[in-house]
Amino acid sequence: MEEISVITAVHHPLRRRIVDHLHLHETAQVGTLARALNVQVGSISHHLRMLQRAGMVEQVEDPTGDRRTSWWRLVRHSLSWSSRDYADAPAAAYLAREAQRLNLRHQLERLQQWNRVSADSDVEAFSTDALAWATAAELAELQHRITEAIDAWRASIARDDGQERMPVFFFAHGFPTEV
Repeated sequence: MEEISVITAVHHPLRRRIVDHLHLHETAQVGTLARALNVQVGSISHHLRMLQRAGMVEQVEDPTGDRRTSWWRLVRHSLSWSSRDYADAPAAAYLAREAQRLNLRHQLERLQQWNRVSADSDVEAFSTDALAWATAAELAELQHRITEAIDAWRASIARDDGQERMPVFFFAHGFPTEV
């Protein structure tokens, strides 16, 4: 079970953007993050410290050897939780539900943003959904398999082969429903 402090740390809007940036760029200098996200350096530093306390990021050595700059990398690449994990702690359950709501809003905003510009793109996106019968354990197994498939796919991409790549966002939800 995830610590609620980790979940709430990541689901602050700016911290989510920092995590997303580090997902794509592996390491980043504070000034680079500030420019990329159009935020003041002091604010980036504050939010990086919050993510560090939550165990999501760590400070790393400057690859150029310049000790005057602060470089960071992502330590954890995924989180998984349910508000039911916190049934015995009403305040934590509320925070977990709020994080789920913020996460869904983040995902839908990204999809809406793509839909606004997709007509002008040469890239074909995809959408997939499915309906099936499953137990709670089978649904958990599906989530595990999807996460493994995404991790394996991400690891298989050679970043130094000279091909031009773009950031790609993928999300999936599995949940009980009515027919």
